[in-house]
Amino acid sequence: MELVYIDNLVPEDHLLRKIDKYIDFSFINEICKPYYCEDNGRPAIEPEIMFRMLFIGYLYGIRSERRLVEEVKVNLAYRWFLGYGIEDKIPDASVIWQNRIRRFNGTDVPRQIFDRILQQAIKHKLVDGKILYSDSTHLKANANKNKFIEETVKVESQAYINDLNEAINEDRKNHGKKELKFDGEPKKNDGEDDEDYFDDGSGKG
Repeated sequence: MELVYIDNLVPEDHLLRKIDKYIDFSFINEICKPYYCEDNGRPAIEPEIMFRMLFIGYLYGIRSERRLVEEVKVNLAYRWFLGYGIEDKIPDASVIWQNRIRRFNGTDVPRQIFDRILQQAIKHKLVDGKILYSDSTHLKANANKNKFIEETVKVESQAYINDLNEAINEDRKNHGKKELKFDGEPKKNDGEDDEDYFDDGSGKG
């Protein structure tokens, strides 16, 4: 059997290698710590991994957690960036959105995290000169205009989160489930998805 190291399969000049080198994601677990109660069991996905995955979706215009999971499954660079091996199981989409939404009910923690990641990316010119994705408007990052950067970060972060939420409800609608409400505190559905909330058996998180 041939031994293959996933690190050897990711090009040295790949954007995600640069992001992994220059962006500090370590603050994420600390910010999220108060929302992870030890009595509730082990989370199925570590906060840093979850937001790294969502940032992949943001960078490459993948506006649905379900589609994002499918892309991560088959993309070696994505797996490498998230710390997954070639054969590691990727958490289900429901694990990601339930942790993203229910962990942070009534807070803007996800947007705060996205803001800090984007600010770092622009500071290091990792997104300088490229079109950033938003709901209906394309904004070009300019690392030399602080005010524009600040406005861009706020718009882009919230727009992407809104896209993810819309995709969740579209998927639920297609499967005959009630839509979730995202204004204020999202209403928890009647436990129909709770089996995926914590441990997905992947051994990650």
